[in-house]
Amino acid sequence: MRIFFSVGEPSGDLHGSNLIRHLKSADPTIELVGFGGPKMKAAGCELIYDLTQMAVMFLSKVIANLRFFFGLLDQADEYFANNEIDAVVLIDYPGFNMRLAQKAKERGIPVYYYGVPQMWAWAPWRVRKIRKHVDHVLCKLPFEKQWFEKRNCKATYVGHPYFDEMETRTLDEEFLQTATDELELDNKKLILLLPGSRDQEVENNLPILIKAADRIAAAKPESAFAIACYKDKHLPMATAMRARSKTDIPIYSQRTQELMSLSTACMACSGSVSLELLHQRKPTSIVYKVKWPYMLIQSVVLRTQYITLTNLMAADDIRKTTWRPCDPAVDDVVMPEYMTTGSPDQKMAADVINWLSNPTQYAANVAKLDALATEYAKPGATRRAADYLLSNMKVTSAAKAA
Repeated sequence: MRIFFSVGEPSGDLHGSNLIRHLKSADPTIELVGFGGPKMKAAGCELIYDLTQMAVMFLSKVIANLRFFFGLLDQADEYFANNEIDAVVLIDYPGFNMRLAQKAKERGIPVYYYGVPQMWAWAPWRVRKIRKHVDHVLCKLPFEKQWFEKRNCKATYVGHPYFDEMETRTLDEEFLQTATDELELDNKKLILLLPGSRDQEVENNLPILIKAADRIAAAKPESAFAIACYKDKHLPMATAMRARSKTDIPIYSQRTQELMSLSTACMACSGSVSLELLHQRKPTSIVYKVKWPYMLIQSVVLRTQYITLTNLMAADDIRKTTWRPCDPAVDDVVMPEYMTTGSPDQKMAADVINWLSNPTQYAANVAKLDALATEYAKPGATRRAADYLLSNMKVTSAAKAA
């Protein structure tokens, strides 16, 4: 059997690599090929192209690379035409992957979406393409199955693969002790700044986090601070931004899980890091800054109240006819969040200062996180997805043979 993967984000590369390992463990003869990243390659996928190099965020960058993307689609279609493919598995990256799904269906190849686009959040009319070009959706979030099934799409809830990754990680005990000494954590409480994994996220959000840290330091001088960069290339940018701070904020790279474990509270750019924060039960204030044209667009097309995954998981009803900024004073959220064109540093600082000043409210937030994590932050999503794919491929193969 042969599966063609299409993955265009670093997080998708991680989840794809874990899925590939489960597939190969269940069936060592299976062949895996397609678009992905270095983690998928290391797991045993033959890469036609490392698509994670082209992870883009904004419309202007997508338009600038349209010719390249169309070339990759043609390359995939040629591969479909000349090779026996039992299934195509898509992970995130909707703009490109939905076109790839169409190419695959035109060739009669079953298509599965693992980590489906968040079309319940914005532009829900895109579900027509899922219904037409995707055979089955493997859902990461608990409410997605019902949402897709109501729109006549076949869907199965398998859970979020990020929690599988959490279970496999181990902390560097030597670094934990070193950081405890460097940050004087025997006497101070650590407030961790998490500026995101992409260049644009760091550029837009880290200045807000640093301003909030300055406010916290003024109110709570017994606090310690650290910046956790996702990768080494962000170190120069973070260092330049920190130079404008009044507070001593050490910068680390690729030490997120260790620093998170040492922290009392966090301030983070919205993204999948919120799931790790949930896993570790860390009270967190979330920000996501966009430019005003994008905010205007999102205020029209966004169909949910929240943007943070943990808040979406906790919500009784994610649906809103129009989006409005989250107000933690009114909205009962697990993680206060601020999608903004400005700087909510004062509000984020107030969140953290409140937790540091009020042990009862801090404990109440931790209890919310624990209840949510106990229900949803469970490992096993990757195994369930692999089992589903293999069982369906066997059924399809048997039908072809008959």
